[in-house]
Amino acid sequence: MSFHEIVSAVLEFVREHEAWAPVIVFVLAFLESIVGLSLAVPSTPLFVGVGALIGASNIAFWPIFAGVALGGFLGDWVSFWLGFKLKDRVLGWKAVRERPQIIERSQAFVQKWGAAGVFIGRFISPIRSFVPFVAGMFQMSFWLFQFANATSAIVWAYILLAPGATFLRGYFA
Repeated sequence: MSFHEIVSAVLEFVREHEAWAPVIVFVLAFLESIVGLSLAVPSTPLFVGVGALIGASNIAFWPIFAGVALGGFLGDWVSFWLGFKLKDRVLGWKAVRERPQIIERSQAFVQKWGAAGVFIGRFISPIRSFVPFVAGMFQMSFWLFQFANATSAIVWAYILLAPGATFLRGYFA
């Protein structure tokens, strides 16, 4: 199955099961935010597409927005926790040994920018899920991390959903 076919299938599923849309986007955002899984879950085009679905139909914006924001927030929280608990053991994993630059770049990014790096990191692929993981590995303050995590999840969800929801709603109204 191609990338385009996956995105199309998910968007069609959301359209057909709009009552489940907040749960569907929550799960996608959560999985996309778990360290390593973000490389397999194409959330950005999916959420932009869901925003377009919102604008082209009567699907409510705020429940879907809450699903995306909460899924991203909790996924990053889990990645932070995994980094905190696993620390140096991660460096021995095969996937990390094959791509050490992701951890190195994420570490440099978090060390240079701190909480601002956690906020900004959510918007940079492919390090998106590695930034919270590395923040946990290097024991960033839990509350500082959570503040950056929560604010970035809200902004991220809005940026991905609002353009399609806003512009297409006016077009089809």
